[in-house]
Amino acid sequence: MNQFNELAVVMDALMSRYAERVPDVKKILNDLINEGVIRQASDISNDHIAFRTMGVPYLGIASLEKIFLHFGYTKRDHYVFESKKLDAYWYAPPDEKFPRIFISELRVDELSDRARAIIHSYTEEVMADPVDQLNLNDPVSVGHFLHQPLWRVPTKADYLALLEESEYAAWVIYNRYYLNHYTISVHYLKEGYHQLEQFNAFLERNGIKLNDAGGKIKTSPDGLLLQSSTVAQVLEASFANDEKLSIAGSYVEFAERRVLPAFTHIPKNQLRRDHLREGFEANNADKIFESTFTSQINRN
Repeated sequence: MNQFNELAVVMDALMSRYAERVPDVKKILNDLINEGVIRQASDISNDHIAFRTMGVPYLGIASLEKIFLHFGYTKRDHYVFESKKLDAYWYAPPDEKFPRIFISELRVDELSDRARAIIHSYTEEVMADPVDQLNLNDPVSVGHFLHQPLWRVPTKADYLALLEESEYAAWVIYNRYYLNHYTISVHYLKEGYHQLEQFNAFLERNGIKLNDAGGKIKTSPDGLLLQSSTVAQVLEASFANDEKLSIAGSYVEFAERRVLPAFTHIPKNQLRRDHLREGFEANNADKIFESTFTSQINRN
């Protein structure tokens, strides 16, 4: 099996489990098929996928990125989110048929003593970098790893305590490395759906609730990267001692990458990925993170 085929196995494992956890994925794809926008799910271009991590020994970006670097991804720009105490990098894929990857990390050392103690009580169960113990040439094992718990199931009390200080921390302590979101490339869709404002109208008339933090459309200063997202799927979570609570799971994002000024003369059917706005925008991403926040989940 060559490297691209192995990476495809990992991506399929990620996406199949993610789609099970986020019913909005199947609903949106079915709505697109019913309106004749696409014929099948594989017609969608996945702009990027995203993971959340904890900045603690043996985990975080430095651990998780090893998987994707092994499969040919290239580490690109660094982003800082001061108010949310996060760092992030994005990774360019080895081939255009694969999505970009965005990995963020919580700066745990900047949290309160109480929050740090809660987080470390779980993450200290990890005594060595788990990726170093993986056979990265076995894509089935890699796919399994990305869905397995790294620490014990948290208590409801610990989850709620973290939620008060960092909703990101609370999300990770329960969801671990589960795929946080995948992203539909709107700009590749047919006329009437290929601009984000049009696509959002399609979503909302089909009953999809959008994250409105910073506005439903988040736009980069150059006007070339537009992003929206659903409000995260609410899960009935099972905590330690069989306690239950409805919490935020994962969500779906939508991106419109516009043509760079130097390439506006190129016909649409000849445009390639390198003709479009690349990378990410910190201000956009800052508000996209809030798709899992209670302010969005509980919004009418």
